Amino acid sequence: MITLALSKGRIFDDSMPLLKAAGIEVLEDPEKSRKLIIGTSRPDVRVVLVRASDVPTYVEHGGADLGVAGLDVLMEHAGRDGAVGLYRPLDLNIAKCRMSVATREDFDYAAAVKQGSRLRVATKYTKTAREFFATKGVHVDLIKLYGSMELAPLTGLADAIVDLVSTGSTLKANHLVEVERICDISSRLVVNPAALKLKRDALRALIDAFESAVAR
Repeated sequence: MITLALSKGRIFDDSMPLLKAAGIEVLEDPEKSRKLIIGTSRPDVRVVLVRASDVPTYVEHGGADLGVAGLDVLMEHAGRDGAVGLYRPLDLNIAKCRMSVATREDFDYAAAVKQGSRLRVATKYTKTAREFFATKGVHVDLIKLYGSMELAPLTGLADAIVDLVSTGSTLKANHLVEVERICDISSRLVVNPAALKLKRDALRALIDAFESAVAR
């Protein structure tokens, strides 16, 4: 049995065409089912539904043989290369966005950085933010939040936020501006190294099918 870890939402939806191209169809809609383990059209492949931030953990510790995780999650899990404990063979080029620094429209971010000001930064990506600002020599106090990040600068909780940006419409609606791009984000296929040894033929065939689907 091959177990694939996916998270609900955009990554799940964007993964479906790739799975279909690999000859796998998920048998139930996770939005309509309470099941956390879902069968597929292949009796030897099943999908487990976990939180996006938990996908690397499930794969690394053997709860799943492989999974699909955003680079943002992988960076937070294991640093900028996102590779500790995981084999990461393929950029799937799905769920694309970017990780950026954003502030209020009236906050002079460039001047604050140039003057060496200590910035208060709200984010759920504390590890990535810490590494990014450290490389710039900017001193920051990090405030961990899990949602509604845009509120932090508006209420005076923080000077800036580090968050994912897709179209930028949410920032604009809340009178925030993107002041610095940290990196581009997309989803990666991650594989448990031990599983790759034990189930080499089956997993390699699946990885190759994903690769062919991405190349189309």
